[in-house]
Amino acid sequence: WYDKTTRRIYFHSANEGRTRDSILRNSQVCFTAAELGRLLPSEKACEIGVEYASVCVFGHARLVEDDEEKLHGLKGLVRKFQPDLREEEPNQSIDLEEVERTAVYAIEIEAWSGKQRGAEA
Repeated sequence: WYDKTTRRIYFHSANEGRTRDSILRNSQVCFTAAELGRLLPSEKACEIGVEYASVCVFGHARLVEDDEEKLHGLKGLVRKFQPDLREEEPNQSIDLEEVERTAVYAIEIEAWSGKQRGAEA
């Protein structure tokens, strides 16, 4: 998820594996997000298209080691994908055991670019 306040992208993975190994070996990353819209048909094959909006982010990823920031990153992910979850309810909050067994990463954004294509309704 993208944290507008810190201008960082947070994501997670297992504590061991390819993602962690790759980032620890080389922190330079590129991250792309895209949203597709309607198909734009045409009578000519080379003119068929689709509406879209996309952004490409360049920067460095780091393993988040501070427990407070790690929890912040995980809570943001939970809010993004489960907005109806209630943190105040014990069975729906993130506990320390879950935080400890999850690797959280932050992408420090250095540059980004985006583009979009739309069509009239």
